Amino acid sequence: MTDTQAPLLDPQFLGKLEQLELVSRKIFRGLMKGERRSKKKGQSVEFADYKNYVKGDDLRFLDWNLYARLDRLFIRLFQEEEDLHFYVLLDNSLSMDFGNPTKLHYARQVAAALSFIGLCNMDRVVIEVFNDRITQSLPAVRGRKSLWRVLDFLQKLESAGPSNLRESLKTFTMKSSGKGIVILLSDMMDKEGYEDALRYLVARQYDIYVIQILSQEELDPEILGDLKLVDIEDEDEAEITVSGPLIKRYKQNLAAFQGALQEFCNRRGITYLMTSNKTPFEKLVMSYLRQRGLVR
Repeated sequence: MTDTQAPLLDPQFLGKLEQLELVSRKIFRGLMKGERRSKKKGQSVEFADYKNYVKGDDLRFLDWNLYARLDRLFIRLFQEEEDLHFYVLLDNSLSMDFGNPTKLHYARQVAAALSFIGLCNMDRVVIEVFNDRITQSLPAVRGRKSLWRVLDFLQKLESAGPSNLRESLKTFTMKSSGKGIVILLSDMMDKEGYEDALRYLVARQYDIYVIQILSQEELDPEILGDLKLVDIEDEDEAEITVSGPLIKRYKQNLAAFQGALQEFCNRRGITYLMTSNKTPFEKLVMSYLRQRGLVR
């Protein structure tokens, strides 16, 4: 069964996912009343506090019983409930079409699982697919009845084109309509770097999670001898002799790249997590992302 034919979510796993919810470390204002409580005081459904009346306040919220007891005017404040925007940014560049299962299939599974959690809690779920630009979009959906749309959209995704994180994330920040949680699913393998791309997200004050997906073959290559390497995205070629010392240096460089990415994220309040395509994605969602505070 190919990646595009394999089901993204097991029906039994759905039962576990619907017990979870996405958690934002920040409070955001939504367009509709949702499941989450905001720190913003307004006129909504649940009493929160009092404040002294000042000229111009809405007289409908005066507490006359309190006035009768204290001979002072107070305004009742209420706690607003706001919905959460949940954005999935999914890299479908050609470099994601590697490994067994491919990194792209793994990313689709993670996207499907997290989207279902959001849908079960009436969050607004948006999926943006990119390589060197935003190529496909699933506009905001909410409610578990929208799961079929999410799965159909993700199932049809195929890898294509080179990657350009900077231009893709710049476009996303310019078009997105609300603040919220952003999940970036990518191998982060962009020759132009990731720094400017992530700065666009930080500037918009999203609650950001970077999940770097690598294949086990990239983490622990088992190749030796004379090889001709061809970059799948730009067709750059290199002829090399793979030896034990070269493999060791490759792993050191990869570890340095991951360490620099993690440090960059940590300094800017971005949660970073690297995972392998051999790590069961169920474990990633139910354990690792729980530990990082994204789900509970």
